[in-house]
Amino acid sequence: MRKYDIAYTLGQIIIGLASFWKPTKVYGLENFPEGPALICANHVHNSDPFYIVTSFPRRDRVWIMAKEEISHWPVVGPLLSWFGFLIWVKRGKSDVGAVKSALKALKGGEKLLIFPEGTRNEELGEGKTGAAMMAIRAKVPILPVHISGERGFLTRVKVRIGQPYLPFTEDRKATAEDYQRATDALMEKIRALGEEDRREALP
Repeated sequence: MRKYDIAYTLGQIIIGLASFWKPTKVYGLENFPEGPALICANHVHNSDPFYIVTSFPRRDRVWIMAKEEISHWPVVGPLLSWFGFLIWVKRGKSDVGAVKSALKALKGGEKLLIFPEGTRNEELGEGKTGAAMMAIRAKVPILPVHISGERGFLTRVKVRIGQPYLPFTEDRKATAEDYQRATDALMEKIRALGEEDRREALP
């Protein structure tokens, strides 16, 4: 069994126990694409990556970009490093090595999960241009995802998957302005998915 399969199974067990009686609800799974894609989601809790990745088909390994501080956590950090599908990012500065690893994964035909806000927020904030830049440079589609903020026993976490799209289709090299426009469009797509959740919750 691959290390990824072990992690996936453990994640499903842990999340299943955490969401006892009310398992994760996934919308739009038919939108999950074949081939490489940059998965971009809002970020509310440290547990978000596990809920999101275990919502996807097991057949596809998903790399996760995560803050390097987690790698130093007792037990959890070494375990996640052993699994080998995380790309640790040094926050607060330009981490060229992490970006190169991310682009290598995307260009190699794999999927990568990134949180374009760069940090956790209760409400969706401004996105950084790094996600759009990587998708454009690797020439892969972006898959927007929204995850609900509720957590806890007997709480149903909702993962809503949008439609994949190419953030830049012009036959020229993208500029900084293109990256910003692509980022703004991405955040609007994630925000729209969140609005669908809010409308569904209305009586």
